[in-house]
Amino acid sequence: PYGIVLWPGAIALAHEIASRPVTGLRILEVGAGAGLPGIVAATLGARVVQTDRQEFALSVCQKNAERNGVRTIEHRVADWTLWEDTAQYDYILGADVLYATAMHEHLRPIFDTNLAPGGTVLLSDPFRTESFALLEAMQADGWRIAMNKWTVGMTSPGRAVGVYSLTR
Repeated sequence: PYGIVLWPGAIALAHEIASRPVTGLRILEVGAGAGLPGIVAATLGARVVQTDRQEFALSVCQKNAERNGVRTIEHRVADWTLWEDTAQYDYILGADVLYATAMHEHLRPIFDTNLAPGGTVLLSDPFRTESFALLEAMQADGWRIAMNKWTVGMTSPGRAVGVYSLTR
């Protein structure tokens, strides 16, 4: 399953979240997979909920948190097409979640409903063409988008990953 791989997007997003003050903030991670960004956020004092639709990926995510001494993360199996969470979060994180354009229509309501006033959606993506459709649609609807570029990998030149910061 794709969800158990530590993708460059998750590494870039973990670096991005580590560069921000998150102590005491509520954070939702969608498509958590191996869970690195949420684990970093929890280590820095955030209250984290990690979700994934694959139970196996979520069990790997939970084991990774435990192996890193983090036992405060709430893990939930959740499908974006059947989303029921109505809580609001200061940050919504998604690493490499924009590749399937068919899922954009399900992600957007999560961002609209679950992002607290003044909150930020952080999405990482290795500059896939398919990913731009959702970002452009949100920008057209008035969302502000900024981007930091990270280079991830042990080989030169590494993999370029954009971390997009979306605010209302």
